[in-house]
Amino acid sequence: MKTRISINKLCEIYEIDPGFVMSIQEMDLVTIYVEGTEKYVSTEELPLVEKMVRLHFDLGINQEGLHTIHHLLERMEGMQEEIRRLRNRLDLYEDL
Repeated sequence: MKTRISINKLCEIYEIDPGFVMSIQEMDLVTIYVEGTEKYVSTEELPLVEKMVRLHFDLGINQEGLHTIHHLLERMEGMQEEIRRLRNRLDLYEDL
């Protein structure tokens, strides 16, 4: 079982409204788990939640902007991984 943190505790720590967490869940950026009446977020997703909080509250990025930024960051990470793989293959051939 993944380690989880309740949304209420998360909102208390980051001083945010639970509605913000629900809105980023509606954009499919985080997954909310429900157990009884309590809602949770996986601790693995905390860095993403923190990034979204900073972008929204510190930089004033709206909800649609958060979704766009997240999508672009994921694409960039994918391209960086592809570059690493290609460099490794290139290094293999250069060593011959």
